[in-house]
Amino acid sequence: MIQMEANISGSSSPTHSKWRKVVYGGMQPGFDDNHTDESFLEEMIMNANVVKRDLLKVVLDAVSISQYLCIVALVVLVWTYTLRNTLNEKYLLLLNVSLLGSGFFILLLTADMIPFNLLLNYLLKNTFFITALYMLSPIYHTLTRSISSNSIWALTASLLILHLFLHNYSGSTVKAPGALENPTLTSNISLNASIVASLLISSRLPSRLHVFAIVLFSLQVFLFAPLVTYCVKKRSFKLHICFSLQLLVLTLIFTYQLHKLLFILLLGIFVFVNLVCPYWLIRIQEYKFEINGPWDEAKLCFNITE
Repeated sequence: MIQMEANISGSSSPTHSKWRKVVYGGMQPGFDDNHTDESFLEEMIMNANVVKRDLLKVVLDAVSISQYLCIVALVVLVWTYTLRNTLNEKYLLLLNVSLLGSGFFILLLTADMIPFNLLLNYLLKNTFFITALYMLSPIYHTLTRSISSNSIWALTASLLILHLFLHNYSGSTVKAPGALENPTLTSNISLNASIVASLLISSRLPSRLHVFAIVLFSLQVFLFAPLVTYCVKKRSFKLHICFSLQLLVLTLIFTYQLHKLLFILLLGIFVFVNLVCPYWLIRIQEYKFEINGPWDEAKLCFNITE
């Protein structure tokens, strides 16, 4: 009798169901919401997406940064020589025509099959842009007359630093022919900072023609130089490296003629960007530790816009 009662009580006791890993459905009976068993860490993967970088490839990729640093440095050198009256308005206008013609020539050679309508659209927009800039040059000439020159230099330097910090070194300021992505918000902010810096510098020039020439030069460089260098890089990486080296040598020569201390500073920046930073990046990759497992968020394997 006692044995029968024990059998009845044993058969009536609840049996625990086995825990299963489910994506949705709430809590499982008999288990807490955050319960895991021994099989939970079997799908853990360490360093699955860590990219092993090569030092030479990182150094070559850093050339794009040095290239644009050279471009900005050359713009600052032109500003300096213009403020010192070394470059007059005639040389600046000749420089603008040369840059505009060479830029369109490089675009025609490097871009694949630019439509004639797109090229004509570029020419019309540039014509309207240059005409409007010439008409507004008297306003730019007197824009910051009530502000001291020291404040202008400090604000210009701050805007150039912001421009370099937010610039898109892997893309273009203007959407290149055939490019799928538009310029980002940070690149637009960087472009606006460079334009304001150009206007501040132009307000310290002696004549309206000086203002027109220097603003046109600055906008040509900040707007179209990234587009030209982007097309050259897409066309031929070797040509991109050769062009960058020539630009680097030219920048160092003009900087040395201006001031030896600035030459040493600029040379140190180039060495730091092209050699020290890539080596530093390779070394810190050894300490990178990434863990992936069942706790990660689900990732879509298809394009949600399609």
